Amino acid sequence: MNGRDQMKENAPTAVKFLLVDDRETNLVAMERLLQRDGLTLLKARSGAEALEFLLQHDVALALVDVQMPDMDGFELAELMRGSDRTRRIPIVFVTAGGSDPQRRFEGYEKGAVDFLHKPIEGDILKSKASVFFELYTQRQEVSRQRDEMEQISRENARLLQESRQIATALQEADKRKDEFLATLAHELRNPLSPILSGIQLLGMIARHDEPDESRQTRELIERQVHHMVRLVDDLLEVSRITNGKINLECKPVSLQDVVSQAVETSRPNIDTGNHQLNVQTDHSDYQVNGDITRLTQVVSNLINNASRYTPTGGQIDVSVSATETHASITVKDNGLGIPAEMLEEVFELFTQLKRHHGQSVGGLGIGLALVKRIVELHEGYVSVTSEGENRGAAFVITLPLIHNVATKESDDTISAKQQSGNFRILAIDDNIDAMMTLKALLTAMGHEVATAETGGEGIELFKSFEPFCVFLDIGMPELDGCEVARQIRLLPGGDRVQLFALTGWGQEQDRIRTQAAGFDFHIVKPVSKNAIERLLSTIDSAIL
Repeated sequence: MNGRDQMKENAPTAVKFLLVDDRETNLVAMERLLQRDGLTLLKARSGAEALEFLLQHDVALALVDVQMPDMDGFELAELMRGSDRTRRIPIVFVTAGGSDPQRRFEGYEKGAVDFLHKPIEGDILKSKASVFFELYTQRQEVSRQRDEMEQISRENARLLQESRQIATALQEADKRKDEFLATLAHELRNPLSPILSGIQLLGMIARHDEPDESRQTRELIERQVHHMVRLVDDLLEVSRITNGKINLECKPVSLQDVVSQAVETSRPNIDTGNHQLNVQTDHSDYQVNGDITRLTQVVSNLINNASRYTPTGGQIDVSVSATETHASITVKDNGLGIPAEMLEEVFELFTQLKRHHGQSVGGLGIGLALVKRIVELHEGYVSVTSEGENRGAAFVITLPLIHNVATKESDDTISAKQQSGNFRILAIDDNIDAMMTLKALLTAMGHEVATAETGGEGIELFKSFEPFCVFLDIGMPELDGCEVARQIRLLPGGDRVQLFALTGWGQEQDRIRTQAAGFDFHIVKPVSKNAIERLLSTIDSAIL
């Protein structure tokens, strides 16, 4: 509806009075007395003509002469009261007769609201007519407001329905996005797994006189595989965190352990950039209540970020300090720095600083957004300062301290106790490349390895090989890894074997699914040589 139509619809309708008299002079006289703005006067010379008007018009008041031929005023009133359309129209009888009470009573029975006697006094007629004019106008306004409210109600209902449909569509789109990202990650991780295993195997069997060019190429491939894995992980992490689908496994955590593990994780980036790393602590074992994996991810992201924005040969400082209530980890560099106008934006998703001439330094612009959200989930906060371009930047993570926590053994002490043995290992995977490179890597590490390409073959081989642990792919045809795990648990020795779910699926529901199937560990592809060594060493130590 356009604006003109809307104005027409909202414009007040003219009030209509019906004048009924068989004498034209009486009609003309009443018309002159009643004329006013907004009032339309309909004149009928008989009861039949009046009924025709009543069928065509909504009338606010009927002024009806009593003494008319053919159909007198009372008969007209009786017919009006018999119709749903006209029964509520107020009727004022105009009569030249006397004030016979019986006659008046009959008129009221027929539906009259009042009587006027001829000759009509103008002021009295105008006064009574004005009352009915205002009453009808008010009813029109009430009706209009009611219609508007009904229209608004219908519109609100429509908007509510639309909003629900949009919300449902957004939820479905978000679900499809998560499913797409999870599938994309799975499909990317599967080919990365044999590439990483193969390149690390080449490193293990490389001769001491391996040419520098060959070694550098091998190391380059391994770095790029790790970089690809980090990009895939960041995509999934931002989806989980922004949708509130991340769960923290909090317990007392040493910030020295967090920094140590983060440095180890980020060491390839530091070495690639030939950066000078300086780690400073005051030798106090500050403890926070946190998820060590997530906190390590936070610090590692900051170190990687510093490495990315610091020129070759630059310096990166990592320090730990504390007040009475809070501990802080600071990651500082002497790199490109951050313009003042960008300081508030660096923690937003997909925000990237540029090198000179607008060149990006790579990455997805996700890392710092993850840092901020994970720190907030730990009831902490992160801040950044920079003196400007080419003056470096300092990121500070602040977390609440916990006190009176028993000192736990250091990683060095634990590592000293863990002497990994040689195990009988069964690998089951329908991806031949992935399975054979994993077998070669495990064999080079000193383990005895048997392989199977299907779940059924793996179950039969388990009975004769009696492995200490099983690396089991989840997404196999016919008999998937979870079903294989359940069947292995029912076999003799199946209750003692260590089952490792080796998969490209890494979301929380995937971990819940493998745990329910009986797996001891959920390992997301690609798995590195160091990760395998740590895992087997931990199991060996637990058994000892």
